[in-house]
This record gives sequence, structure tokens and C-alpha cells, in this order.
Amino acid sequence: MIPFFVQIKCNLGKSYQVANQLADAEIASEIYSTAGDYDLLVKFYVEPGTDIGHFVNEKVQTIPGIVDTKTIITFKAF
Repeated sequence: MIPFFVQIKCNLGKSYQVANQLADAEIASEIYSTAGDYDLLVKFYVEPGTDIGHFVNEKVQTIPGIVDTKTIITFKAF
């Protein structure tokens, strides 16, 4: 499995709603509330060969209440 992270900026007052929708969709491994420029930090795993851009575009950015995302690709765990 390939891990990656997505920082998510939500509409004001919608962070918990977005987090619950991600949890209900069962596509995220971990969901964290954060302070700063983004409201949520979400860890995903996909099968090798999966197009991460399409995954984020089709399964994450379509959730109502999301304003912006920033995808962080990881290379190696230490």
C-alpha cells in the first residue's frame, strides 16, 4: 500500500462535517484536526499503481465543504 497525506481547508464551520463524511466514506486511514492554514490532515493508503491525483480529485475534493487541498506524497518511512 502507498501512503500519502492530504491537508484540507474547509468552509468556515464545516470541519467536523467534512471529517465525518471522510470517516463515513471509509477511504481515510487517519483524520486529524489541525491549526494553521489547513483545517484537517488526512492520511490515505492506495494500492500500488493507483493514480493519486485522480483519487484525490474524485474521492476527496468532491466532498461538500472542502475549499482547498494540498497533497503530500511520501517516499520512505523511517
